[in-house]
Amino acid sequence: MATRQPTFSPADPATRWRPQDRKGGRCGYTFRAKTCERRGAHYCEPRADRVVQFFASLLVHTKGPSARTAFTLKPWQEFEIVRPLFGEVQWSSEWGRYVRRYRTATIVMSRKNGKSALVSGIILYLLVGDDEESAEIYGAAKDTKQAGKVFEPALRMVQLSPVLAHRLRHIKSSRRLIDEQTASQFEVISADADAQLGHNPHGFYLDEVLSQPDGSLWTAMRTAVGARAQPLLICMTTETNEPVSFGADMIDEAERIVEDPARAPHAFAFVRKMPRAQDELDRLARLHADHPDLPVSLDVWDEANWKWANPALDDFLSRNALREEALEARNDRKKENSFRQFRANQRVQTATRYISLDLWDSNIGELALNPAWMLPRLEGRKCWAGLDLSSKLDMTAWCCLFEDGALWWRYWAPESVIPLLNDPTGGAFEQWCDDGWITVTDGDTIDYEQVYDDIETDCNTFAIEQCIYDFWSGEPVRQAVVERTGLDMVESKTTYDRMTEPMKELTRLLKVREFRHFGNPVSRWMADNLEGKTPRDDPDRIRPVKPDRERSGKRIDGMPALLFAIDGRQRAEDTSSVYEQQGLMIL
Repeated sequence: MATRQPTFSPADPATRWRPQDRKGGRCGYTFRAKTCERRGAHYCEPRADRVVQFFASLLVHTKGPSARTAFTLKPWQEFEIVRPLFGEVQWSSEWGRYVRRYRTATIVMSRKNGKSALVSGIILYLLVGDDEESAEIYGAAKDTKQAGKVFEPALRMVQLSPVLAHRLRHIKSSRRLIDEQTASQFEVISADADAQLGHNPHGFYLDEVLSQPDGSLWTAMRTAVGARAQPLLICMTTETNEPVSFGADMIDEAERIVEDPARAPHAFAFVRKMPRAQDELDRLARLHADHPDLPVSLDVWDEANWKWANPALDDFLSRNALREEALEARNDRKKENSFRQFRANQRVQTATRYISLDLWDSNIGELALNPAWMLPRLEGRKCWAGLDLSSKLDMTAWCCLFEDGALWWRYWAPESVIPLLNDPTGGAFEQWCDDGWITVTDGDTIDYEQVYDDIETDCNTFAIEQCIYDFWSGEPVRQAVVERTGLDMVESKTTYDRMTEPMKELTRLLKVREFRHFGNPVSRWMADNLEGKTPRDDPDRIRPVKPDRERSGKRIDGMPALLFAIDGRQRAEDTSSVYEQQGLMIL
């Protein structure tokens, strides 16, 4: 089969990140006289060809003007989802053969872009085309009716395909398809996680993740695939309007994987959301350079921006229908929110993730192997400090910003929080403590004397001009630091008035690469967690948002400390500017 070549870079396997794994011999997979000769982790074109041909030869569209015609994948479906999903493979020492690299897939795009039909075809391939004996394929959503949105088109595809209709048997009473040739089955199940613990899925889809009350069902299925060589679990959704939810967590993680595939090499993510801020627009341009469907502005009403969140636009999604919805939404706030969520695929809220990890990682400078590695390079140099003291039961952060953009952090935490923060960081938190990135104090509360000692050490090591601290810390903390160090301490707040300019400056410094954070892993984690909030009536103002600590396990303490340090440097620059102006006036 001759592979169609797309006109944009995401389709080029050479541009897709993959693990640098040279294990395994020659692939040798053959389909229609084409044999893959590659080794190690690679893109196996014949495997991808086989899935694409399965769609075109055995499946048909079931609805609309294209009903009963061959399911020939659109370029974006083929090259940005199906080919990488099934073509990326790696050697498995456990199974002694090459298996699919991706075990999970998250697909996020606006409604009516064919998610259900595409996943229906993928599910049927897993059922009959994946050479898996006794394959168990399951589908779920908030209820079995919603889960049927994938089962019903899959069933109709079977009914309209002579080959599949002959091979598969439909058991109507249990909404199940049976492949007796391989003893495999596909059925819809309830969303009750406790009732699904006995399964051994080869494939699973979870439709409209935004409607799930929690992640228990996904976890039940995710932890049940250990006995399969190459399982595939798919979740598909439109953006949620609940910022603290399982759906929001899944979507946020998918976006992080798009930015940094190395964080989860086994996870595939396809995310199409219209940007809400200039930083998001810039990030898309960096991550998807030369893609013809990239939005050109932040204007949700500009038709030139619609195709990014609606890749099926002008194919099987009507542009006129979107125009009519947009016209109604511009004059009705409730309809506008619906249009933004379901057509622009935007999260309808005022808080959004603030720092793109690819931008953060471009400001490493030299990579420090440990905190002490940086000290000789910073000793005696001028800087501004920021101090963010949270509850004694949690983390506290101190940040020094030097004139050339170098950054030095200290973190303190009581030993009691280590188990609480180890799980959300995948076990990294304890390692950071062991490696000295975090100073652990005995007991359930932070030992402030240790904090004061360390700050005094830095005051003796660096030339600290000023320290900006959160007023929440209180007068006793200020007095103790001043008594120990004589440091000029200036009170501040994480309000719109005080944080707007530092947050804008943070973005500017990252973009022009004037920071050097030396790869501090704790700060990277916190930068990834940072969200910015803007008031509805003034989108130019912004402030950081503290996460729900108990539910999410996220922390951002190092970021307010950095913003305070930036605030201090800006205050100094403003003062210098005033003095310069006064000097000119005197002259």
